[in-house]
Amino acid sequence: MTQEDLFKKIVSHCKEYGFIFQSSELYDGLSAVYDYGQNGVELKNNIKEYWWKAMVQLNEEVVGLDSAIFMHPTIWKASGHVDAFNDPLIDNKDSKKRYRADVLIEDHIEKFNDKINKEVEKARKRFGDAFNEEQFRSTNQRVLDYQAKMDAVKARFVKALEDNDLDGIRQIIIDEGIVCPISGTKNWTEVRQFNLMFDTKLGSVAEGANTIYLRPETAQGIFVNYLNVQKTGRMKIPFGIAQIGKAFRNEIVARQFIFRMREFEQMEMQYFVKPGTELEWFEKWREKRLKWHKALGMGDNKYRWHKHDKLAHYANAAYDIEFDFPFGFKEIEGIHSRTNFDLSQHQQFSGKKIQYFDNEANEAYTPYVVETSIGLDRMFLSIISSAYCEEQVGDETRVVLRIPAPLAPVKVAVLPLVKKDGLPELAEKIMNRLKLNLNCQYEEKDSIGKRYRRQDAIGTPFCITVDHQSAEDGTVTLRHRDTMEQERVSIDDIERIVTEKCDIKNLLRQLM
Repeated sequence: MTQEDLFKKIVSHCKEYGFIFQSSELYDGLSAVYDYGQNGVELKNNIKEYWWKAMVQLNEEVVGLDSAIFMHPTIWKASGHVDAFNDPLIDNKDSKKRYRADVLIEDHIEKFNDKINKEVEKARKRFGDAFNEEQFRSTNQRVLDYQAKMDAVKARFVKALEDNDLDGIRQIIIDEGIVCPISGTKNWTEVRQFNLMFDTKLGSVAEGANTIYLRPETAQGIFVNYLNVQKTGRMKIPFGIAQIGKAFRNEIVARQFIFRMREFEQMEMQYFVKPGTELEWFEKWREKRLKWHKALGMGDNKYRWHKHDKLAHYANAAYDIEFDFPFGFKEIEGIHSRTNFDLSQHQQFSGKKIQYFDNEANEAYTPYVVETSIGLDRMFLSIISSAYCEEQVGDETRVVLRIPAPLAPVKVAVLPLVKKDGLPELAEKIMNRLKLNLNCQYEEKDSIGKRYRRQDAIGTPFCITVDHQSAEDGTVTLRHRDTMEQERVSIDDIERIVTEKCDIKNLLRQLM
């Protein structure tokens, strides 16, 4: 199965099993906007809980915030979003499709990397255990040629971005022979800038209304509240403020399912530090954040670091954690050293002093900031993509979501073997005992095998089958999702067994 076919199956699976629906599907849908179904919202909430507890509960100096989506329009002027929050846009004249010019070039650059990796894998198969990857990458002429071409294109690309040279960006597309994925032609328009912010009106009548913006990021809500939190919480530097919330960007091309959307959710933490210590804290948070991802057990090889070639106007260091999605390695989280740009700008534009007074040093200064920002929807997609598995069981194909147990939407399914002989009533009693602490599902329709398959497909770690023996000796069959192994356990032990395996503390302990 190709990666493209795999991705199509994942998208279809998400709809079929109540994870994600196209928004406004009844009216033929709204492009790049999605709704989370009954299982999707549970998984999403569990991801939030894991992030929040790891960020706020495990770090005494980090506290939470929930700022409003609507904010004073001058905030976005101060942050640079009004003037500089743009993407380079290009159209293909034949397909009439619109693209982000920088994404076209980035995808082209990644193809060189794919070619290098293919050469490496061919050599690995040829030489077996004697293969030295590092030596091969540094000596193989074909690999060196690909690397040189990739470096040359990347250098031109970075320079064009830094110079805001739109003609230069277009020329790279022409010189590299980049074609439209739809028409297959190189008939491109000029490159132009496109501001990504949504605007709306605030006021009772249109004539007297003010233009405001839907926030394109959650970070600014933290920055304008940093002094409120610091004073009311008597926080000492270094300290952090965490927030989960919606953001909105009028993406030129929203694609790859929920990877790039116009309405999405962010989990961000801004960490305020003394100037001069920001790069030390930057490295510490890089280490912490990668550890958070790897604790999920989806495979260390699924992650890699990407250093920003072109830094944002506010940063002095920036790395992305990239995840190996079915469509390649893409950003899932950014860790940035934002300097004191944002706080200084808000101090200037508001005319109000928002410096921190350090009692120990007896000095006032504008803190520097280290940011960790993760896309919740991208995190959701990474888990679903990694968890989706098709395997042959006898004469049939089993589709199973191996979602980490603490994040699974449903933790345990309670299944009476038949709908008679008092088994449904006993199953209901077990269900009522478990549902106070665990998200459970009760099912009695169809054969037990079909019910197992449905629970596999939504990622339920455990199934409990109540049979005639249960009424006699107080035991049930406990089935494990990943291995399909079954064991006989006491009804009194079910809650303890399932809770131990599904407790989110199992993830948090790995971070301490």
